[in-house]
Amino acid sequence: MKYSSGKTSTWLALRNPVYSKLWFAMVISGSWIAAQNTAIYWALNALGATTVLISLMATVSALPGALFTLPAGAIADMVDRKKILLYVQLWHAAIAIGLAILWAAHLLNPYLILTGAFLFSLGFAFSAPATSAAIAEMVSAEELASAYTLSGLQLDVSGIIGPLLGGLLIPFMGVSFIFGASGVGFLLMFLAILQWKRVGAQSNLPLETFFESLTTAIRYVRYTAGIKILLARHALFSFFISIIPALMPVVGLKALHLEASNLGYLFTVMAVGSVLSGTFAIPWARARYSPEQITTGANLVLMLVCILMVLVHQPYVFLAVAALGG
Repeated sequence: MKYSSGKTSTWLALRNPVYSKLWFAMVISGSWIAAQNTAIYWALNALGATTVLISLMATVSALPGALFTLPAGAIADMVDRKKILLYVQLWHAAIAIGLAILWAAHLLNPYLILTGAFLFSLGFAFSAPATSAAIAEMVSAEELASAYTLSGLQLDVSGIIGPLLGGLLIPFMGVSFIFGASGVGFLLMFLAILQWKRVGAQSNLPLETFFESLTTAIRYVRYTAGIKILLARHALFSFFISIIPALMPVVGLKALHLEASNLGYLFTVMAVGSVLSGTFAIPWARARYSPEQITTGANLVLMLVCILMVLVHQPYVFLAVAALGG
């Protein structure tokens, strides 16, 4: 869809009917995904999962992205992006509804939940490159910046609303309801994507094969010194920063014995902390300090959070620490 206008606004892309339907579907589906994440941790604890199994949630959720980012990008360049996105929504809906049925039938166990989390993340890993490319096709060049800003806003809104919603509904509606509602959210995404009519001209140039595309990406990383340094620094920083979101639910459930509502608050305040830091703290720091100083400061904050996680034994103080960690 292509439109032209002299206006620039954060909300500009919402005038595009295809993107606006997709965006509202992403907000709804994303909120239920975040609620489902809360329900998964609650279910693991309710089923007697050990601290190791609960902390493994972070590992199995991140593993597909680490393993399949390059293949997913290559596939997104070769296969119809709309088909990729449609199949992924059906994949996710089937997993969510399957988990709902298994929980209702009392057949779910921690290992099946972790397997389901891995399969969810596998779908997200393969859909992420296609989603970015699809958004660029849906909107005009003028609307593109707005579309990407709104996509980031959607993640923030869903990350704040979803866990709170899950924490409040689990005691009344049950875990199975949360899983099922998440599945319905994916079907809503399916319908929104289905209405997208691709109108971009198809290239007559021969496409790279899967292995040619993959080899090109690997060669680029191998022979570009700046990229290698950037990836190495990112990997090292991510290794240590990932400890906090992995252990927060473990400490909350096993040490503080948080109720479902407080578990939802935990994920919500972490999301709020992340939004506030990205909106205010990081821009303020960038205007005054070098990247090295900011990184050092962030590491000191993370160290403080880790220490407080060990020392704090009051749920509400722990939620404040979680916001700082976010």
